[in-house]
Amino acid sequence: MPRNPDVKRPLTQNLAYHVNRIYLDHAATTPLDPQVLEAMLPYLVGVFGNPSSVHWYGRQGKTALEQARAALAGAIGADPGEIYFTSGGTESDNFALRGVATQRQARGKKAIVTCATEHHAVLDTVEALAHEGFTPKVVPSNQEGSVRLDQLSEALDEGTAVVSIMHTNNEVGTTSPLEEVVRLSHARGIPVHSDAVQSLGKVPLEVNRLGVDLLTISAHKLYGPKGIGALYVRRGTAIDPLLHGGGQERGKRPGTENVALAVGFARAVEVALAGMAGESSRLRDLRDEFERRFLAQFPMAFINGDRVNRLPHISSISFDPHTVKLEGEMLVPALDLRGIAVSSGSACTSGSIQASHVILAMGRDQASARATLRFSFGRGSSTDDIERVIVALKEVVPGEP
Repeated sequence: MPRNPDVKRPLTQNLAYHVNRIYLDHAATTPLDPQVLEAMLPYLVGVFGNPSSVHWYGRQGKTALEQARAALAGAIGADPGEIYFTSGGTESDNFALRGVATQRQARGKKAIVTCATEHHAVLDTVEALAHEGFTPKVVPSNQEGSVRLDQLSEALDEGTAVVSIMHTNNEVGTTSPLEEVVRLSHARGIPVHSDAVQSLGKVPLEVNRLGVDLLTISAHKLYGPKGIGALYVRRGTAIDPLLHGGGQERGKRPGTENVALAVGFARAVEVALAGMAGESSRLRDLRDEFERRFLAQFPMAFINGDRVNRLPHISSISFDPHTVKLEGEMLVPALDLRGIAVSSGSACTSGSIQASHVILAMGRDQASARATLRFSFGRGSSTDDIERVIVALKEVVPGEP
């Protein structure tokens, strides 16, 4: 049928529909690994029983669910009984903070200590709990995006209910000194939660070595399905359920478990861990080459975060706002029209653009925080991508005055 010339096509179809695209936003989410889909398919189309049912159909689902739980536990050095399935990282963070805080509130423990560079799933939960009688203590970050241990130590006292410090930062990739955080907190009898959503499958993650009491993980950051996460709760850690209405997950997370997603999560972790050493090394080399070429082309830019202790696949770069006037949220659609997907250092809230709270907490000004891009590499990334990204950036970034 002939195309009606009066019908307007979407902008993306007009300008970029047939572009050979490059995805450099793996810290936001990742594509589903075909091996993961294959593992999930039997539980999407055939094995449908409710894991809580005692008949044959239910037992098939229950067996698969517990095998997935055991696989996740083994991946982080935990016991299967310490793993609780959730809908993702956000729920796990809420479950951990609210569950432990309300348990300890009766003993006069009402302070919740965290860091200014945490994910909003933690910061917003702490803010919500502040409206329920808890006391938030948000510790400053250092210039690399990690918690200041001296300030953390000062914030801890006998009234602290829980400490939450992320393992690795989702915007700049910086690794936190989590073992020292645990040492300082446990010396005062305070449990520690850590959001490790970005870490799992990228770097070694072992709960007993870290010493944490609660740990958040999620599937879709490592080529697993969206909508499934887990919370590790060290045996003996008192925690209230976030939801009510059933006895699933040992009474702590009611609701019929999604067996297919749990199986997919476990398979994604198995695949990631099997190739983690080699893939992390490859991504680190790719990221370093990208940064070298980027800074050679744009000397008015600088890298955010710790240059050594960081994730291998994330590169956060800000342009000097005194040299070149631009904003990351304007560069993102410009790069997208050239087939390149990245993130800015800003967030859109209620229709207004807000500079990244992480970059601001690291001591950057508003202009620098707005002039930030995050590139996060993945399994499909290659050195050929670097060349295309540099060429595209030269087209959209104004030159030095």
